[in-house]
Amino acid sequence: MTADRKAGQAISSVFPHLVSQDLPDLIAIKDADFSDVDAVFCCLPHGTTQEIIKGLPKHLKIVDLSADFRLRDVSEYEEWYGQPHRAPDLQKEAIYGLTEVLREEIKNARLVANPGCYPTSIQLPLVPLIKANLIQTSNIIVDAKSGVSGAGRSAKENLLFTEVTEGMNSYGVTRHRHGVRIEDLYHQLQQSYENEEFVVLLENGVIPRTHSVKGSNYCLINVFPDRIPGRAIIISVIDSLVKGASGQALQNLNLIMGFPENLGLHYLPLFP
Repeated sequence: MTADRKAGQAISSVFPHLVSQDLPDLIAIKDADFSDVDAVFCCLPHGTTQEIIKGLPKHLKIVDLSADFRLRDVSEYEEWYGQPHRAPDLQKEAIYGLTEVLREEIKNARLVANPGCYPTSIQLPLVPLIKANLIQTSNIIVDAKSGVSGAGRSAKENLLFTEVTEGMNSYGVTRHRHGVRIEDLYHQLQQSYENEEFVVLLENGVIPRTHSVKGSNYCLINVFPDRIPGRAIIISVIDSLVKGASGQALQNLNLIMGFPENLGLHYLPLFP
């Protein structure tokens, strides 16, 4: 494992939870010997990854967790990140790593741009519905937030500390009867993900909760009618550090290395 400011230190001094593991000390990238390395995860900040990856040996398979190769158009990268893209040729070969949607492309990639947590949770339910022309793309609203204090002080099981701490779940999802044909959206999601291990469409009416995915590589999805006729509410939950980062990165690395896709990802969600 390489590092910058922490180079030369024991991994356990940076990540104390790994103290029981016999791991080598952190080293600087310039001191790393990649001759016996087949693949790398790159977890550097946005804007620094391009130069590093550009200088790596060409035989390496790379999964990059920064945003540096996620935007196909390098001019858009400069617009959003305030600096020019310094590896445009590499951008041309980068594959966006939304595993369940671009699995075949990822299998043949050398450089995979791993999506972040928001795009993963948003795109997994939306992409199949957009492809099937079941929803319009002109007015999609994405709303992500948490809170429980507004629910009052009544003693309810779903509001107990052990039920809500370190998690988020939706409540009061509309029960209005009029709206789009929710069954069409539900059926399309069911059809799209029925054979996927890590994307789970819940039973009708069941609200996805972050508690149910904590520490796992799962994405739970469901769809509900909105109060506004012609609209729908889609709820999608993931653990932002697993399916939204390291878990999907490992899933993508497994693909490009020809390993079983779920290797190292059989962790059940943690509760409470």
